[in-house]
Amino acid sequence: MNYKDYYKILGVSKDATQDQIKKAYRKLAKKYHPDKNKGNAAAEEKFKEIGEAHAVLSDPEKRKKYDQLGADWEQYEQFQRSGGARGGQGFDWSQYMGGQGGQFTFETGAGGGAFSDFFRTFFGGAAGGDPFGGGRSRRSSSMRGQNYQSVLNIGFEEALKGGEHIIQLDGKRLKLKIKPGARHGQKIRIRGKGGPGINGGTPGDLYITYHIALPPEFKAEGEDLYVDAFVDVPTAVLGGKVAVPTPEGSKARVKIPAGTSSGKKFRLRGKGLFKKDGSRGDLYATLQIKVPKVLSKEEKALYEKLRDLQK
Repeated sequence: MNYKDYYKILGVSKDATQDQIKKAYRKLAKKYHPDKNKGNAAAEEKFKEIGEAHAVLSDPEKRKKYDQLGADWEQYEQFQRSGGARGGQGFDWSQYMGGQGGQFTFETGAGGGAFSDFFRTFFGGAAGGDPFGGGRSRRSSSMRGQNYQSVLNIGFEEALKGGEHIIQLDGKRLKLKIKPGARHGQKIRIRGKGGPGINGGTPGDLYITYHIALPPEFKAEGEDLYVDAFVDVPTAVLGGKVAVPTPEGSKARVKIPAGTSSGKKFRLRGKGLFKKDGSRGDLYATLQIKVPKVLSKEEKALYEKLRDLQK
């Protein structure tokens, strides 16, 4: 039985983070997925191999045992050559056998089908046992498909009024209906649209996270929005009204008191992003006094006169 280098299979270093392992697995699983390589036995075998590697390295307990096994592999080979338990030095199987006859289980599919003898020997209970327990053969073991994760950018108006999106999933078109009141960061679950199940297992689910794409002049803090509102010097001094942009694309008229300084914030209730309870956050308009860069002779004379009056 040959040793399987799961790190090499996924193309990651032995000190790779869980995030790096996940990204490497997803990239390879997409490349070798059976739906994209129909009739390609080599790709199918590779798909199973990377799924097995991910099943071990993505689980801290199994990864720890696997790393220890790598250090003990030479001892294991000597154990095998000496006739196993009947010979020699006594290789400690228990640390790789899941404790008191326990079996490893997986909440989501690892992407493979039948696991290798290497995996089954060291992570499947008794030697040659099945990692899914019950003495079932490898061919009959079923496994749930992998869950998929995706981010969908939607405009504010679409979040407000709802709409439809067509997304591509494994080469197939999927129509997604967005309900009015979509929230930034909201995650929805579409059952059965994840990876295919193995050996009759149920398919995984698709999780989509909404990202509300706002116009560049808006900034979000939680469900509240912030935008600059520009006003000329006379309006700031004498008072008046300023047009404040809203994320819907319209303008809101805000009354400016006389003598308002730059940086003053005005609150527009219910003009922000949606909250979980269906209500909306607020929009805060920050007043910015726009100083003219070019003045006519008459304007310059008036400003000079105003300056002289204030002395």
